[in-house]
Amino acid sequence: MRPPRLRVPRGPRVQRGIPLRTILPNAVTALALCSGLSGIRFAMDGKWEIAVLMVLIAGILDGIDGRIARLVHGESRFGAELDSLSDAISFGVAPALILFMWSLHDVSRVGWLIALVYALFCALRLARFNAQIDQTVQPHKSAGFLTGVPAPAGAVIAMVPLYLWLSTGLEEFRSPWLVGPWTAFSAILMISSVATWSGASLKLRQRIRFEAIAVLVVLVAAIVSAPWQSLTGIALLYLATIPFSIRAYRRVRRLREAGRGPASAAERSAREP
Repeated sequence: MRPPRLRVPRGPRVQRGIPLRTILPNAVTALALCSGLSGIRFAMDGKWEIAVLMVLIAGILDGIDGRIARLVHGESRFGAELDSLSDAISFGVAPALILFMWSLHDVSRVGWLIALVYALFCALRLARFNAQIDQTVQPHKSAGFLTGVPAPAGAVIAMVPLYLWLSTGLEEFRSPWLVGPWTAFSAILMISSVATWSGASLKLRQRIRFEAIAVLVVLVAAIVSAPWQSLTGIALLYLATIPFSIRAYRRVRRLREAGRGPASAAERSAREP
């Protein structure tokens, strides 16, 4: 009789390459990165409208790549890292260089320092996000809030003086003594710990969904007909909501500390022995 063959246990199968389902969302992220870099290229030619448009397109692509990934079940660590790299360039480096070439170069040393601070703070915000991505308990996220202003919103806010200059033609809005402090203010908002509302957590009631669609249509029409004035209004309106989001988060936190507020599944499991 032949001795029985000994089966050598095999280790877990190592996945090689990138799964096919992740190609589409990663391609959208790569397009966002290219769009942000193109904004720098057009700024070098003095085409400020197109430069701003490229950053805005990058923001739109950044908003849909995650949804596409969830739709096709294509989430991956590679995609998360690529998304952070794209955000750092499109919403950190690109706006900083655009604002420097447009205004801050008039005070070269101070202006370059402010541009560096803005790009660095954007990168620090994204690094903080990546460091917390695997944490079980994230108080702001579990309550439906973000920590600080997200990078795309920070870029939109930072370029408000450029919108005003494009809409009015007044050179006062191009002054580095206005643009510099405003850019620094936008950078601080990104790395701050203030609670801001997360668009992904907002849920519309069924009875007001038609009104929400109507508001969205009006907003798109306003951006098409008067883009720079509309973008200025959107940025300022977003800033006006920050005190309300801080107050709303404090109220949710007080309710949770009193044991009356809803806790997330992650928080409940973390409290269990």
